[in-house]
Amino acid sequence: MNVMIVGGGGREHAIALSVSKSKKLTKLYAAPGNAGIAEYAECLPIGVMEFEKIRDCALEKKIDLVIVAPDDPLAAGLVDVLEEAGIRAFGPRKNAAILEGSKAFSKDLMKKYNIPTAAYENFDNAEAALEYLKSAKYPIVLKADGLALGKGVLICADHDEAVAGVREIMQDKKFGNAGNRMVVEEFMTGREVSVLSYTDGRTIKIMSSAQDHKRAKDGDQGLNTGGMGTFSPSPFFTKQLQDECMKTIFQPTVDAMAAEGREFKGVIFFGLMLTTDGPKVLEYNARFGDPEAQVVLPRMKNDILDVMEACIDGTLDKIELEFEDNAAVCVVLASDGYPLSYEKGKEISGLEKFKGSDEYFCFHAGTKLSGDKVLTNGGRVLGVTAKGADLKEARKKAYEATAWVQFENKYMRSDIGKAIDEVRQ
Repeated sequence: MNVMIVGGGGREHAIALSVSKSKKLTKLYAAPGNAGIAEYAECLPIGVMEFEKIRDCALEKKIDLVIVAPDDPLAAGLVDVLEEAGIRAFGPRKNAAILEGSKAFSKDLMKKYNIPTAAYENFDNAEAALEYLKSAKYPIVLKADGLALGKGVLICADHDEAVAGVREIMQDKKFGNAGNRMVVEEFMTGREVSVLSYTDGRTIKIMSSAQDHKRAKDGDQGLNTGGMGTFSPSPFFTKQLQDECMKTIFQPTVDAMAAEGREFKGVIFFGLMLTTDGPKVLEYNARFGDPEAQVVLPRMKNDILDVMEACIDGTLDKIELEFEDNAAVCVVLASDGYPLSYEKGKEISGLEKFKGSDEYFCFHAGTKLSGDKVLTNGGRVLGVTAKGADLKEARKKAYEATAWVQFENKYMRSDIGKAIDEVRQ
């Protein structure tokens, strides 16, 4: 099979590594890819939103499967464009990707189908939101309705913060058109867990759980980011909890989308909060998480192309997902100053130490090739991942491996996976 991956971050690098191991693969392409993906794929100078170029290139190169990985092209309907041209594509169509593309839609869906989530109200004008906040209970959560690179969520401790948040989202448009509508949501407390799943529109199969660290600084301080590190599996997400979520959240979500005429084929990422009232949905994503893919996919035993084709063909019930009985931890190496301002173009050294290893991985998130040099080209630069017999060992190995890589202005959190210690006490 000739395969094309759309995207150029750490998630796409993790997907590319898995695809490169498939017995079905003939040739791999990436649009646009990055310096790490270039090890497995021919990278094409095509942006993820250049739909016509992606379609024409797929036809020209006789691509058998296009894997659409990022949220923006999914929400904008790239899968529809490809399918209309007779090209097989992995990912939800536009009318299903709205599950992530509109938080207001997903909250209304959960309410209609009794899927547990936080209490909420939707607003499409700032004045109504400000009036509501006068009598709200604090802390409270404000969410830009649309896609905002994982950053359009504000937790407000009091009324003044919430008023400033409405201004930021709806009036100043900090997150662009994503803030045309806004969800105001009850603040939930508990342990957060990320659960990735494959679905063919009817059957849903759960991958290994993970736990992300969104804040920029140690101790979950600082600004929200796209993710500073993660570990898998989550020791807090037990088999009993998974069984409960399958009955109350996972299967009901797939069934609800089908009932709405929005059959979902691809990956659903469930962001869950384990509250005292049971597990509730924080958010849905319509694709692999980043950096969650970097700790989940290296542990998956299945041929990823078999699973993706089963999702497209409606035969996922015949697939038994298998994961290694171990653990993985990913520590993101960022450019100091992320997620605000940071410098690019810094040379990276030490990447060769990861080559050929099945225990240590260095996934490129924001890099570019310049001659034979690899340079920083983003806020989140690399995801250093290590596998171990358990989470403690994987964490130790991941942090050891971060020292192998050097670049100017390198920054990372020092407490990724620290929650693991709570379980061992």
